[in-house]
Amino acid sequence: MAAPHEHDSSCAVAHGDARHETEERTLVAVFAGPVADHLLRYAADLGYRTFLVDPDKDRDGTADLPPLDATADVVVTDHHRPELGPVLRDVLTQPVRWVGVMGNPRHPAPHIPALTELGVPAADIARVHRPIGLNIGSRTPAEIAVATLAGLIADRNGRPGGFEF
Repeated sequence: MAAPHEHDSSCAVAHGDARHETEERTLVAVFAGPVADHLLRYAADLGYRTFLVDPDKDRDGTADLPPLDATADVVVTDHHRPELGPVLRDVLTQPVRWVGVMGNPRHPAPHIPALTELGVPAADIARVHRPIGLNIGSRTPAEIAVATLAGLIADRNGRPGGFEF
């Protein structure tokens, strides 16, 4: 149960009577597409500094990763792209807080062989989360983005995500 003063301050923030100071947060969506669009829009509303990275210069993102630190969460939104391994390899050289790849857990994870082939150590490969987000049965790009961001918030706050408090 929350301490009385913690509840009072949370309530004041929820009602707009007080401002909640959050730590600096960065969200990097890798590979342009509908899920990335929703992730970036919703993450900005949640106070994240956002970036879109896509090696395909014909898409709207930057081709290069920005310098990332421990405030960064990286979400790879397409596990079919041929650049998956090189992009993840480069992400894993930086001290990001969290990295995940979208994908159905009932299908093989393509990032594992891609990273292994590039010589990425098993300990670094193990840092990659898959699946990502909370299990809410999301199907649309917007729902996937909500589930993903809810999972990131729960993880940041040390919470399991769900209806148990």
